[in-house]
Amino acid sequence: MRETLDSFMPTHNPVLELDTREFVLEKALIKLRDILAEGRYALKNHAISHARAEGFLEQDVIQVLYSGKVRAIYPQDERWLISGYYQVDSVRRGPDGHYQIEKPVRLPLHVVVDVFENDFWVDVVTAFVPKHPHDIVSRGRLALMMRFDQTEVKSKVVQKGERGRKRWRKHSRA
Repeated sequence: MRETLDSFMPTHNPVLELDTREFVLEKALIKLRDILAEGRYALKNHAISHARAEGFLEQDVIQVLYSGKVRAIYPQDERWLISGYYQVDSVRRGPDGHYQIEKPVRLPLHVVVDVFENDFWVDVVTAFVPKHPHDIVSRGRLALMMRFDQTEVKSKVVQKGERGRKRWRKHSRA
């Protein structure tokens, strides 16, 4: 049985709910570059907190947006996954005790953006260093990352004697 070239082409996948067709990604990249050229984007708090937690800068996120590639489009959420690389200078201590900057290292970075095509605007939702840089994150996995990766630290004040998962014990000092 002879298979056509179309069977090997990436397509719109309703199971993963993403679109990886090459011509769609190329059109999206052109549109993204046009939006960025006009400065019509905003970095959200979640992206900034991830940048600080994982050791890359906001400038690295912007650099990936300018030089990266659109890898997937999530049509239901109007989100795009952009992958690219950012550079980190590796520093080590020399034999004389002074620090020396070595050859820069390129690390992968994935950036997720919300695209508002009618308003010609992009919100940078999150950015992260992927464990597997060539894999595309599914829509469900992306939603889990956004839901359980909160930017706020939640706390609870507990009164003495209040019941929770474990019973508080009153200690007497005698």
